[in-house]
Amino acid sequence: MEIAYIPSPSRGVYDLFGVIPLRGYAFCIIIGVFVAVWLGNRRWIARGGRPGTVADIAVWAVPFGLVGGRLYHVITDYQLYFSEGQDWVDAFKIWEGGLGIWGAIAFGAVGAWIGCRSRGVPLPAWADALAPGIALAQAIGRWGNWFNQELYGRETDLPWALHITSSTDGRVPGYYHPTFLYESLWCIGVAVLVIWADRRFKLGHGRAFALYVAAYCAGRFWIEAMRVDEAHHFLGMRLNEWTSIVVFLLAVLYIVLSARRRPGREEVVEPDASDGDTDDDGAAVKLDKKSEEKDSETKDSETKDSEGKKPDAEKSKDEKETAKAESDSDSGSSEPETDDSSGSVEAKDEEAESAKKA
Repeated sequence: MEIAYIPSPSRGVYDLFGVIPLRGYAFCIIIGVFVAVWLGNRRWIARGGRPGTVADIAVWAVPFGLVGGRLYHVITDYQLYFSEGQDWVDAFKIWEGGLGIWGAIAFGAVGAWIGCRSRGVPLPAWADALAPGIALAQAIGRWGNWFNQELYGRETDLPWALHITSSTDGRVPGYYHPTFLYESLWCIGVAVLVIWADRRFKLGHGRAFALYVAAYCAGRFWIEAMRVDEAHHFLGMRLNEWTSIVVFLLAVLYIVLSARRRPGREEVVEPDASDGDTDDDGAAVKLDKKSEEKDSETKDSETKDSEGKKPDAEKSKDEKETAKAESDSDSGSSEPETDDSSGSVEAKDEEAESAKKA
C-alpha cells in the first residue's frame, strides 16, 4: 500500500503565455546564480569590498562555469552523446540537464581569475566570500534534476521515496531514493557550516572556499554511492566517488598548508574600497564617516584658531611691552628736565646775591 512519497513533475517545461518555454532545470540554475551573487555580495562588502564587485566578476565566472560543467559531463558520459544511435548535437542541449560540478568549479575559477585580475582583487578572498553562496546555488540547482526526473538513487519504500513516472532514456518507473533532495539538504548544511566557521575562525586566503569544497565532497561521496544512473566505474566505485576522494584530500591539504604559511585573514580585499563595518548577519553597515570627518574638521579648525590666536596674544604682549617702555622713557626724560630747571633757578639766585654784594 502506498503510504507517502515525493511526486515527480509531470513535465519539466512550462510555456508562459503559450509562447515562452520555461524549463524547470534552467530556472533552478538561474535562481541559484542570483542567490550566490546576492549572498556573496553581502559577504564581500562585509570584508571591506565594494558593492557590485562580486557581480562584475561573476559575469566572467558563470559562463566559464557553465561551459566547464557541460564539458565535464559530456566527457565523463560521452556514451550518452557519441555512441551508436545517439545524436552528438544533444551534447549542446544544456537545458536538458547534465552539468558536472567539478568542471563548473574548475572552469568557473578560471573565469573568476580573469575577472579578479581586471579589478585588482585577490581571487582567494573573492572565493571565500562566494563559497557559501555557491553551496546554496547547488542546493537550488539540484531541484532541476527533480523536474527532469533524473539522478535518483536505489529503489526504496521509505515515506520520502521519489516516484519516477517517466520511462524515457531507459528509466524504469518506481520509487527511489531522492538523491537530489539529499544533496540539496547537504549543500544547505555546507553553507551554514562555512558561514559559522568563517565567523568563528576568521578564515582567509581561500580557506573558507576550501572548507566548502571539502565538506561538499564528503557528502557527494556517500550520495554518489546511492545513485543508479549510468556511470563509469573504476575499482568497483563510480568515477565521481574517486573524484570526491581526491578533491577532498586536496582541499584539506590546502587548508592545513595555507593556515601555516598565511595565518589570519586579508586586511584589504579590494584597493581603494570604502571602509565598512558589519552586523552579526554579515550585512554591510556604513561607518559614520561623516561624523568622523566632522570631528577631524573641528579639530583642524581648533588647531588653526589656536595657531591664529597665538600670534595675536604675542602681538598684544609686545604692544604692552612697547607701551610700558615708552611710558618709562617718558618718565625718565621728564626727571632730567625738572632737575635742569631747578638748577637754573639756583644759578640765578646766586648771581642775584653776588650782584647785591657788589
